[in-house]
Amino acid sequence: MRNLLYLLSIALLFSACKGGLPFSKKKFESSSITGWNYNDKNMGGFQKSPVQEQTTGPGLVFVQGGTFTMGASEEDVMGDWNNVPRRVTVSSFYIDKSEVANIHYREYLHWVERTFDDPMYEGVVNAAKPDTLVWRSELSANEPLVENYLRHPSYNNYPVVGVSWRQASDFCIWRGNRVNELVLVQRGLANPNQLKTIQGQAEENFTTKSYLLGLYAAQPARQKKTALVDENGRPRNYVKIEDGILLPDYRLPTEAEWEYAALAYINQNPSVKTREGKRGEELIMNKQVYSWSTNINGVRDNRFGSWQGRYMANFKRGAGDYMGIAGGLNDNSSIPGPINAFYPNGFGLYNMSGNVNEWVSDVYRPMSSKDVDDFNPYRGNVYSKLYKDENGEYQRDSLGRVKTVQVTDDEAAKRRNYQKGNIINYMDGDSTSMVSYGSDLSTLVSNKSRVYKGGSWDDRAYWLSPGNRRFLDEDQSTSTIGFRCAMDRFGSQEGNGFKNGIHYSARRQNARKN
Repeated sequence: MRNLLYLLSIALLFSACKGGLPFSKKKFESSSITGWNYNDKNMGGFQKSPVQEQTTGPGLVFVQGGTFTMGASEEDVMGDWNNVPRRVTVSSFYIDKSEVANIHYREYLHWVERTFDDPMYEGVVNAAKPDTLVWRSELSANEPLVENYLRHPSYNNYPVVGVSWRQASDFCIWRGNRVNELVLVQRGLANPNQLKTIQGQAEENFTTKSYLLGLYAAQPARQKKTALVDENGRPRNYVKIEDGILLPDYRLPTEAEWEYAALAYINQNPSVKTREGKRGEELIMNKQVYSWSTNINGVRDNRFGSWQGRYMANFKRGAGDYMGIAGGLNDNSSIPGPINAFYPNGFGLYNMSGNVNEWVSDVYRPMSSKDVDDFNPYRGNVYSKLYKDENGEYQRDSLGRVKTVQVTDDEAAKRRNYQKGNIINYMDGDSTSMVSYGSDLSTLVSNKSRVYKGGSWDDRAYWLSPGNRRFLDEDQSTSTIGFRCAMDRFGSQEGNGFKNGIHYSARRQNARKN
């Protein structure tokens, strides 16, 4: 009898240990390389987030990456030779469904004016304002647009213009911070009253990076409802990168990303069903000139009738013809039109051809197609690191952003993958490229030159082709250039609900072996 009780006690102990330490009722996931439990305070408390997928930020559309021929889609009638076709690959990412509108930019200005309301920040406020004088022309009666295009409600959903590349970049930074601040509020990790008291915050305003570094302390909501715990199993009222809750930064798309998203070849690659799921055959059957084709037949016909002859974008048809004739207007827009007007492309993106040109993040060089990598091509890298003061502490600047400093050439000298901190002019004029641009001396091309693409309401059809490119200094603006934001994609390249790579079932693997 005694031996029986002893065996029963051993069995109970073994059963209790199965999900953790003795007498633990909670089942823990364990490490496949050490056997130690995740999220178990009795086994060191190493945390593994339950979050598996990246959520889609407000206004964004998921763009599944892939390979495509970047560059000219038709004859180079301008003779620039700056968009020679080249095969490249772009990782999956997110991009705005439509251009940033006047109402969106006024929301930004409202925040800036209230947050930096002290007269000492007058320069900060003025620097954020678009240049409405871009509508002026010596021999045109455009003065009403100077005062009304940005502010009048009739133009709320029209794309903002008069915004420089620098202003567009600042808007993207601001947007990412506001989105993540709201994420914390919605999860009960920040007090909603903080959203009401932005006036006069100045450098004390919320930024994602300052929050993650502990330079900004969010006030938790009164009722803490959070699934987050620390290594000791106690409720945690702050978020870490490893939690996967905060979104990556909003930013301007790279030129390659923008062009790939504009062409939207995804609908030319029909999927077939396999045992591992649906997949296409890596086919691109038609070389698109413009962005709005959504099927292999283009937009010539559908079951409701013909689209042929209809205007799919907002552009200038010919000299003096901006919208056609009364009673038969062609694109129905004498200036930029609403951001959700005209025909969307295969990714559901509006106005990737026409309406307004759009800033991209790249520094312009005529030979970019020859110089840049064939994977996520981009020119404009300036590597930086977080700044620490003499006490080894991080600091914020007068705008509330975490201070950074550029990586020096000495710090990068021993690296294999890069040897300089600022490589905007990498391969300019050296013995490898045999190219010299005479920047700032005999040409308009400089390290401040930024690419814009897409064509506008004031452009002929040639500029609507996604492969075509032009440039302007990053601190200048026009009435024909706007922008949209993008965001990195983390995880599966196919999107949420999919795994990276091809995962064959064990049953099918065994069948192949036999």
